[in-house]
Amino acid sequence: MNIAVIGAGYVGLVSGTCFAEMGNKVTCVDVDQYKIEKLKQGIVPIFEPGLEQMVSKNIKNKNLFFTTNLGVAIADSQIVFIAVGTPMGDDGSADLQYVLAVAKSIGETMQKRLIIVDKSTVPIGTADKVKATIQDELDKRNVSLEFDVVSNPEFLKEGAAIDDFMKPDRVVIGADSDHAFESMKQLYSPFFRTHDRFITMDIRSAEMTKYAANTMLATKISFMNEIANICEKVGADVNKVRIGIGSDKRIGYSFIYPGAGYGGSCFPKDVKALKKIAEEHGYNANLISSVENVNDAQKLVIANKVIARFGENLKGKTFGLWGLAFKPGTDDMREAPSIYVVKELVKRGAKIKAYDPKAIEEAKEFYLKGIKEVSYYSSKYEVLKDSEALILLTEWKEFRSPDFEEIKTQLKMPVIFDGRNQYNAFNLETKGFEYFQIGK
Repeated sequence: MNIAVIGAGYVGLVSGTCFAEMGNKVTCVDVDQYKIEKLKQGIVPIFEPGLEQMVSKNIKNKNLFFTTNLGVAIADSQIVFIAVGTPMGDDGSADLQYVLAVAKSIGETMQKRLIIVDKSTVPIGTADKVKATIQDELDKRNVSLEFDVVSNPEFLKEGAAIDDFMKPDRVVIGADSDHAFESMKQLYSPFFRTHDRFITMDIRSAEMTKYAANTMLATKISFMNEIANICEKVGADVNKVRIGIGSDKRIGYSFIYPGAGYGGSCFPKDVKALKKIAEEHGYNANLISSVENVNDAQKLVIANKVIARFGENLKGKTFGLWGLAFKPGTDDMREAPSIYVVKELVKRGAKIKAYDPKAIEEAKEFYLKGIKEVSYYSSKYEVLKDSEALILLTEWKEFRSPDFEEIKTQLKMPVIFDGRNQYNAFNLETKGFEYFQIGK
């Protein structure tokens, strides 16, 4: 099939590349000329394991193309995906200006029947706005063309997006015509051996599904962090509690690891957006508000442990930081706990020596830009030299089994603050470390 993907960001680029991998002809469109020129050369602007190789392969095979011209991209396409950003507004709602701008452009340029797919995470009712915007442009042109608007929410995990897309546990399609359902089923059929994971529903239910899924996962994280904080107060071991409850198949082990809070592009934004949607419809979403409040507080737990150990005045003290990204496998720092920990310590006079395998440039250019007290290093052990303590905030694989004797040698004193509960407290304490973790 011929497909156009409008928006060459994270979702659009991964989706378009994976569709191309299955033999479709895919054209990705973006307004950023510089980004498009780089992509034509196979240079990917984000870090996602396996993506750059797959992009280069499909450019070479002439299955994947890049352009800034939306009209050219949709001219030969049967299906057009809208995958532009929906940034969070000041009030927590999703900003639809880019989605509706694309819808307007589609209405201005389309020449035949199209299936227009909302791939961006959008509030309930967005498909109606997209449909009305396209129809308004067609009416201005005095043109009568059939088109379908479909909701196809994405469920990609950063760091595992290629695998998630190529081997999806479900594909959710919201539509209101048999033509749209059949076309989407044909497009996605190569990704399934059977169609038992191809889930169809009405459009508004599909739009709601993405918010519900992310908020449920965020709820599990905040719940477990709340349990961790209670465990610390009562003298229980949250790691043992996690094993005890995770063995219940109704609960499972996914998303119940205590830590420094969730971040990234999805959970914070979607939780806020769903809370806002509820408010707009006269409903006070107490549980969702609590999930958000627990997470906001959780991001400061490690900073508070550092302050409790070293005092409110941290002037003259340096801390080695392992991990800037909000999770391993990505360079994404949106709402990362590291941002909050660094700022909390710096404002008390501390200096930070930071290392991350992928997110250093993001930190320098955006999220920690201008904070002179932060310096960056290319080795995890370099940041420890003459530091008071190690602070671990991202569970990259290279941090799982470090040389603890080397850590002890480099640090001024053997102190570790573990925001991801990576290590065995008993083993470290017997090695002479002061070890602080979540929930203990």
